[in-house]
Amino acid sequence: MEGPRSVLAIIIFSFLFFLFSGSAGTGTASNATIGINYGQIADNLPSPQRVAGLLRSINIIKKVKLYDANREVLEAFANTGIEFVVGLSNEYVGNMTDEAAAVDWVKENVQGYLPGTNITCIAVGNEVFTGNDTLLMSNLVPAMQNIHSALVSLGLQGSVNVATAHSSGVLETSYPPSAGAFKPELTAFLRPLLDFLYQTTSPFLINAYPYFAYNGDPDRIPLDYVLFQPNAGMVDEATNLHYSNMLHAQIDAVYSALSALGYSSMEIKVSETGWPSKGDSDEVGASPENARIYNGNLLQLLAQNQGTPMRPSVRLETYVFALFNEDQKPGKTSERNYGLFNPDGSPAYDVGLHGSLSGASAITILNSKVVVSSLCSLFLLFFLGL
Repeated sequence: MEGPRSVLAIIIFSFLFFLFSGSAGTGTASNATIGINYGQIADNLPSPQRVAGLLRSINIIKKVKLYDANREVLEAFANTGIEFVVGLSNEYVGNMTDEAAAVDWVKENVQGYLPGTNITCIAVGNEVFTGNDTLLMSNLVPAMQNIHSALVSLGLQGSVNVATAHSSGVLETSYPPSAGAFKPELTAFLRPLLDFLYQTTSPFLINAYPYFAYNGDPDRIPLDYVLFQPNAGMVDEATNLHYSNMLHAQIDAVYSALSALGYSSMEIKVSETGWPSKGDSDEVGASPENARIYNGNLLQLLAQNQGTPMRPSVRLETYVFALFNEDQKPGKTSERNYGLFNPDGSPAYDVGLHGSLSGASAITILNSKVVVSSLCSLFLLFFLGL
C-alpha cells in the first residue's frame, strides 16, 4: 500500500502548494511594486498608524509620496521599509533660499526620521512652473540647491535626492510624442533646473493625467485609448512607434522635450496619475467604472515592469493618485474623488488591491510560505505513516 499512499501524498502536496501559494497574491497586480500619493486634506481619514497597517497588508505598495513632512505619518511608518518622498510645499520654497533655514528644515524633517523611516526623496514645490508666480519660479532652483547642500553637509546626499513635480502644462507640444517640447517662456527657468537634476542624478517628475485630455476633448479622443483598453492606438510617423495608450504617449512627449534641451538620458518618474470616480456634470468620464478600469489596467501595466515605446527597457516608476478621497479639497468635485480606498480601508472600487487597516493581511502574506510548508509536511507525514 505504500505506493498508492505515496502517490496520494504527492497529489495532496501539489494541491496545497498551488492553493496556498496562489492565495498569497494580491490580484492582478501581485507582481508589481507601485507608489501611491497620500494626501490628507480631509477630516475623515484613519490614523497614520492604521494607514501603515493598510499599506503593509497590501504588500505591493512600497513607495509613498507625501505633500509635506507630516510627523505623525513619518513616525507611523518607521521600520516598515516603505520608501517615502516628503514634500516641501510652495509656500515654503522662498524660505529655503536661506542656507541656514534649509539645513534646519532637513535636520527636522528628514534626518530626524532616518534611518527608521526610509525617506529617499524631497519634492520641493509642486507644479511651480505652471502657475503665475514668477518669484516662486525664480526661487525654486536656489531652494533645491540649498536643500541638496544641506543633505551633503549632513552626509545624506547618497541616500536622499531632491526633485520637483511638474504638470503636463509645462509642455507647449505633446502630440505626436516625438514633437514634445517645453513652452519657450519656461526655458529660462527649466535650464537651471535640468542642470541641477543632471548634476545630482535626480529624476524629472511629471504629473500625467490622460483623464484631463479626455475630459477636454471626449469627442475626438477614444475612451479606450486613455483607459488602456484594447484599441487601434496611434503611430508616431516620425519614429514609427506605436502607442496603445495615452499615458505612454504623454511620457514620451516629455522625453522628447528633455532631449530637445540636451537631456536625453534623464530619468522620468510619474509622480501622479489617476482617474476620478466622481465629478461635476461637465467633468466627462469621471465615474467609478472608468476609475476602476483606468487604475486596474494601470496596475497590470506596471506589473509588466516595462517602459514606454521610446524607452522600452526603462521601467516607468509611477505613483498613483491617490490613496484616499480628500473631502476637504477645494475645486471641482473630481478633486475630492481620486481615492482608491474608503476611510474604513475598504476599496472604493476593485482593482485587485485588498488589505486591512489592522495590517492583518500582511501577516497572512508574510507567513504564507510557512503555512504552505507546515501543512504540506503534516500531510506527507500522515499519508506516509512516518
